[in-house]
Amino acid sequence: MKVGIAGLGLIGGSLALKLVKSGHNVIAWNHRFEPYDSARKQGIVCVNSLEELAGLEPDILVLCTPLKAMDSILETLERVLLPHTTLTDVGSVKREVLSSVTKHHLRQQFVGAHPMTGNENASFAAADVHLFDAATWAVTVEGDTDFSRFLIVARLITDGAQNRFIVTDAHAHDLAAAQISHMPHVVATVLANQLVESSESNVAVALAAGSWRDMTRVAMTSPDRTQAMVEENPDNVAILVRDIARRLNEVADILDGDNSADKLVPLKRFFAEAEPYRRVRMELSKGIPAGMYSVHLDTDDDTWKAQLIQISQKGGRVEYIDAQEAHIRDFAHIR
Repeated sequence: MKVGIAGLGLIGGSLALKLVKSGHNVIAWNHRFEPYDSARKQGIVCVNSLEELAGLEPDILVLCTPLKAMDSILETLERVLLPHTTLTDVGSVKREVLSSVTKHHLRQQFVGAHPMTGNENASFAAADVHLFDAATWAVTVEGDTDFSRFLIVARLITDGAQNRFIVTDAHAHDLAAAQISHMPHVVATVLANQLVESSESNVAVALAAGSWRDMTRVAMTSPDRTQAMVEENPDNVAILVRDIARRLNEVADILDGDNSADKLVPLKRFFAEAEPYRRVRMELSKGIPAGMYSVHLDTDDDTWKAQLIQISQKGGRVEYIDAQEAHIRDFAHIR
């Protein structure tokens, strides 16, 4: 495919490098031209404007720009994007992008996507062809999503990035992203803030090892990036943060109680509640073989959407997809 990339930051740059390595023709635009010399040396064709990028009629155009810039980008694309091009994105929040795409009359060409990868770094200088290795994407479909557009995005993921994906809708995606990405950034920042204010902060840092490193890695992200991420999904993050606070308060109340045997029961229940999660993670870490199966998709109507969403809800991830068959790898799942 001819793939257009709008935005050569960490994600856009890494995706571009991965697609070049897979043999695709990659054309990119960035709002600043600093990455261009390095990008061109690595096989990426760089253009001077978003209009030029759209005018080259890529088969798919991937929006890798910050969400705060998305509306102005889409306003430009509304004027110049040709019907041939399928539009997608890599944003960690989908409802706002979908709203903006609808506002600018590009919804028929759009299928949302979100690769679950990244690190605390930024810019094309940090781009890494291996960043997408073994990544899982979310692909979001709505009631009016066209199957042919969906198939182009799916093949970009499976053939181009050589990744797998699950299928959901924008609302469910944002709930899940808040749970496994946005809220943890807040919690990691709380831990870092607490350490900064501790009277024994230097002693603690000297003693810090794996558990602290793993719990606070994302707190190393630029505060502006973290704030922007959380602000894009505020309602879902707020609900989860309040739930975390409630659970922590409950544990604190147990710990503040007397040392009677009655105290041990709720404390044991608290630590045992996550056992299904531990089991799944243990199975995955051991590399237990996952089952493979194929599903015939009903593409004559909208049934294919419900089929793929249901598969994803049960722990299945799409490894490959063609015009009528989805090849699924069944992973360990909690329920």
